[in-house]
Amino acid sequence: MVAFGKKLKQRQNDEWQRYYINYKLMKKRVKQYAHQIEIGAQDRRHVLKDFSRMLDNQIEKIVLFLLEEQGRLASRIAKLGERHNALLEQPEISQISELRESYREVGQDLLKLLFFVEINAIGLRKILKKFDKRFGYRFTDYYVRTRANHPYSQLQQVFKHVGLGAVVGALSRNLHELQDRQGSYLSIYDETALPLQDPVVDAINAAVDRLTYSTNFLTFLAQHAFIMQEDLPTPTGEQPDDGRYHFMSLLLNLVNTFLYMVNTYIIVPTADDYSMSLGAAATVCGVVIGAMAVAQVFSSVYFSAWSNRSYFKPLVFSSIVLFMGNLMYAMAYDVRSIWVLLIGRLFCGLGSARAVNRRYISDCVPLKIRMQASAGFVSASALGMACGPALAGLLQTNFKIYKLTFNQDTLPGWVMAIAWLVYLVWLWISFREPAREYDDIPTAETSNAAAETVETNGLEEGLKQPLLITSEDKQGEDEDGDQEFDGSEEAAEESRQPVTSIGAAYRLLTPSVKVQLLIYFMLKYVMEILLSESSVVTTYYFGWSTSSVAIFLACLGLTVLPVNILVGSYISNMFEDRQILLASEILVCLGILLSFHIIIPYTVVQYVCSGLILFVFAEVLEGVNLSLLSRVMSSRLSRGTYNGGLLSTEAGTLARVIADATITLAGFLGESRLLNITLLPSLVICIGSIVATCCTYNSLY
Repeated sequence: MVAFGKKLKQRQNDEWQRYYINYKLMKKRVKQYAHQIEIGAQDRRHVLKDFSRMLDNQIEKIVLFLLEEQGRLASRIAKLGERHNALLEQPEISQISELRESYREVGQDLLKLLFFVEINAIGLRKILKKFDKRFGYRFTDYYVRTRANHPYSQLQQVFKHVGLGAVVGALSRNLHELQDRQGSYLSIYDETALPLQDPVVDAINAAVDRLTYSTNFLTFLAQHAFIMQEDLPTPTGEQPDDGRYHFMSLLLNLVNTFLYMVNTYIIVPTADDYSMSLGAAATVCGVVIGAMAVAQVFSSVYFSAWSNRSYFKPLVFSSIVLFMGNLMYAMAYDVRSIWVLLIGRLFCGLGSARAVNRRYISDCVPLKIRMQASAGFVSASALGMACGPALAGLLQTNFKIYKLTFNQDTLPGWVMAIAWLVYLVWLWISFREPAREYDDIPTAETSNAAAETVETNGLEEGLKQPLLITSEDKQGEDEDGDQEFDGSEEAAEESRQPVTSIGAAYRLLTPSVKVQLLIYFMLKYVMEILLSESSVVTTYYFGWSTSSVAIFLACLGLTVLPVNILVGSYISNMFEDRQILLASEILVCLGILLSFHIIIPYTVVQYVCSGLILFVFAEVLEGVNLSLLSRVMSSRLSRGTYNGGLLSTEAGTLARVIADATITLAGFLGESRLLNITLLPSLVICIGSIVATCCTYNSLY
């Protein structure tokens, strides 16, 4: 277990060592504050003032050095620019190559500076989080609010790297002009999409993207996948590929994601009709749809644990269970049993392998294409959400083969059963299990042996040590090791060791993380209410057919990618994520309010417009929410069985279960009251999430 402070020290540039944030000193000071408050030696106001002053000094040290280095880089680029201008008059190939290499050397130094800023920004976030957690304050809110919004803010220099953009731009432009453009006179300013094939510039752009959290369409889309990265970057960039990546295996994971989402939503337009044909009420469709989510609550855990050992076997098991579940769903009509229908949907939920799909991308896909793979995961989900209802709308037929009925109610089950059978064959033929490093997984015997060895060595070393530590030894330990604090609190809080239980994972959740999980719960609840009751509501108010409901739901699903393009390419570059988060919550709340049926007759325009507002901004909210969640969540939740992805999945799945149960329970009061009764909890949860967001707003950065 390597503490953050030790990793920070290992990855520092030795020449700049005294300009980094003194994380160990600040961590030690936090411990001293806690002791002083405990014995009554200091009051809280003095602690806050003293810690604020220390933070200001640390940030000022970082910023002044940053400005100094920026000036040096700018001066070097200016001198190279003079040589560049001279070469334009008398070009020589050898000198052009030499000049290009000189620019690349500046680029390498710029990379070091970007890494310097990033590692200090992470250190600041961590020490603020440590202070809040240790004292139970909302000090981060106060500090960020008072510093970041001040006209003389130095905090913005660290988090927004003000001024570095000009250096990056100058370097990129000059390297671009020194390329062999084959007669082209275009500048990088003439065509923004003009590619610059230079590894140094690519590395710089990647570092800038990490530092600013800038989000183009691809990165914004990938945020929905919630695949957490390591919190502390490495200056070397891309890690070597260990050969675990296999394109066909990745494709099979994405197809699994697509088919599962189709399987989830293909029954929505006909679930109420199917329930009534088996003698149940139309609102039992909530239970039918929600049964899949109920089973997914449990399947997510065992699939997440199973993926620690294998990817192939869970996917095979998932395909078999989904095949059986869809078969039972289709045959429930002929056996005239609502219970067979529900058991079939439960089996489908037990086959949810989305945790495996996420885990494969996180563990086996190389870093350089992981963003594309994550975006592919989300795109497959969105496409499946749209194709499910659309496919249901096409299955409007009725015939029998022997004693088996094929109609709009049963065909979704038959079609998906065949699809999963074909997928299973493809999976068996084409999937390649990545190599596993089982040596790193301790067995009971090796763990016991290791424990005995440590105990024996510790006893022998203890006999060699003096009984009392001298003042010089103690001082050296405080200055260099801080072993007592590093070994206990730091190892427990910031270790990279994954958590081993839900309880341990919950203890790592800060107020900011809990609020983001609440928001995720809210948006999934709201979307499930809208989608699951759409068939019942539209049939009652407007007399829509199954095809009309299918078209409406398919159109909603098709908005996902265009909206993400708009937000990811434009809006996210104009506003902060937390601003988009709060605005999206308010607009979701507006969509809920517009959906209520109060006095005036309920119209198609009102329902469609309110549903569109609600769904679109819930989708926007999901991407921003998961992006912020990945920043504020502990790095210990980035891997292992009980990871951040599992927690968010469980929150979303639980929301769907409760939403579907709400629809069924509200149905007992009559279809005329169904809409308003189901929207009321949505409104309450949404308002609660807005209030919670406002309370933690300044900690979302």
